[in-house]
Amino acid sequence: MADALVDGLTRSGLEGARASARYVRVSPTKARRVIDLVRGRSAREALDILRFAPQAASEDVYKVVASAVANAEHNHGLDPATLWVGEAYVDEGPTLKRIRPRAQGRAYRIRKRTSHITVVVESRKPVAATRGASTGAPKTAGRAR
Repeated sequence: MADALVDGLTRSGLEGARASARYVRVSPTKARRVIDLVRGRSAREALDILRFAPQAASEDVYKVVASAVANAEHNHGLDPATLWVGEAYVDEGPTLKRIRPRAQGRAYRIRKRTSHITVVVESRKPVAATRGASTGAPKTAGRAR
């Protein structure tokens, strides 16, 4: 997979920044459940959602999104109010294997899974509220009878 950012531009050609957390001790399945909540949302809205999400993985995802916003602001001079979560994905990291002793000399394997969390924020213009706005033309009353 090619790098998401080249000279501050995302794949979609917008300005942005990237942040990642590697070897996070949370299951990739559980982290993906949280990442799906914020993908495609504004950065401010994503941080608000993550702040109050009950899942334990939301704390780690919150840190990555906040880091991506800080990278965009500090490294590229972008306004945090115009940032959106463009790409967000979780890859599986190495699995730590542990042994749990069981009866009669047996041993069960415990898998402690790790994740690599990556978030790319993009700078987009804020969308004006045009839905339901009047065009200025008077509406007709319907057919004349």
